[in-house]
Amino acid sequence: MNSLFHFAFNVTDLDQTRAFYGGVLGCREGRSTATWVDFDFFGHQLSMHLGEPFKTAPTGHVGEHLVPMPHFGLVLALPDWQALAKRLTEARIDFILPPQLRFAGQPGEQWTLFFCDPFGNPIEVKGLASLASLYAS
Repeated sequence: MNSLFHFAFNVTDLDQTRAFYGGVLGCREGRSTATWVDFDFFGHQLSMHLGEPFKTAPTGHVGEHLVPMPHFGLVLALPDWQALAKRLTEARIDFILPPQLRFAGQPGEQWTLFFCDPFGNPIEVKGLASLASLYAS
């Protein structure tokens, strides 16, 4: 089955949303109104609506790190992840967890990074040598 993921969440400023998701992340803008805007988030649909963002806390234990919960993100093939990590680094993103290798030499080995959008919504991006290894145990 082929499917696309849709995620709708709150932001407090649509111009900042456009600058970040469109400018920094390079996502193509879709439909919008005065109260929301859609983006093509690497092949998936994000809908940002004006409102109060989720509260988050660093409560997710992953390896040796605490990561913000809840969070969303995406999984990319390693070359695409490397290109995005470079783009974010050059944009001087304040990383929660800078680009790094996690679970080296183990099933599920992955590159990862965490950052927040301008509204505090945490985003994780994973990079895998093979997307088929995402669910390796």
